[in-house]
Amino acid sequence: MENDAMKTQEKNSGILLVAISAVSFGLIPIFAKMAYSSGTSIYTLLFLRFLVATAFMFSLMFIRKLPLPSRKEIISFLLLGAFGYAGQAFCYFMALNYASASVVALLIYTYPALVMIGSAIFLKERITTQKIVSLVLAFVGAFIIIGAEFEASPPGIILAISSAVFYSIYILINSRIIKAGMGIQSSAFTMLGVVFVYGIMNLFAGFTPPKETVGYIAILLIAMISTVLAFWSFLTGLEKTGASTTALVSTLEPVVIILSSVIFLSEKLTINIILGGILILTALIITTLSAKETA
Repeated sequence: MENDAMKTQEKNSGILLVAISAVSFGLIPIFAKMAYSSGTSIYTLLFLRFLVATAFMFSLMFIRKLPLPSRKEIISFLLLGAFGYAGQAFCYFMALNYASASVVALLIYTYPALVMIGSAIFLKERITTQKIVSLVLAFVGAFIIIGAEFEASPPGIILAISSAVFYSIYILINSRIIKAGMGIQSSAFTMLGVVFVYGIMNLFAGFTPPKETVGYIAILLIAMISTVLAFWSFLTGLEKTGASTTALVSTLEPVVIILSSVIFLSEKLTINIILGGILILTALIITTLSAKETA
């Protein structure tokens, strides 16, 4: 009986950690808008974000005396960061310049459907009826949102969808190369790969730090809350709850983005965004509930 109570408490703490992660990721548009308003460029913002986060993650890795990955794994993580996560982050942050945070968030959250397609094609995973239903709902929801926003901002739509594609590729490759218990190490080296990319970009495009104190505060918040805290709480929560529960709780992220955008950025919710968002979130929940618990 006591053992069951401990398991329940462990799972509840895991759910709380994943919720914290979702909220932390969901605040990115708010911090990004703050940084942009102070004059910093997307290249400098992303470079400083991942530089601070990388330093912290490596410190955490060495403080906890975690084993280093093999040379082959390190190279894989660096490349994954340089060509996968860097592309996703760039498209995401650029999209925020052309479309509302709500639209960007909802379009990016079509990535589970893209992952499903990629898994079936490249990993030979079986597609169930529930997955097909969620796939249809996700794409119908995306088309409803695009139908309302396309004329206003095609670059924002294209960048948001591109971010979802990059993230899907990142997840598919991650699922093949990351071993259990290597979450922090893989994150540290993946972030380092991103730092290399944006460091080089800053050399060519020019380093443009914020002109106001609020910009530096925004970058620090993105690095510590929306990167370090978000990654740590997600990985720790994942270990406690399992993949299905983690994915289900993570659907909180687009909800947080939409609500915070309305409250802090004064964005308006159209009927298309609400309807499309409901369909995409429903697709996410169906996909999650149809997955097997791995805890």
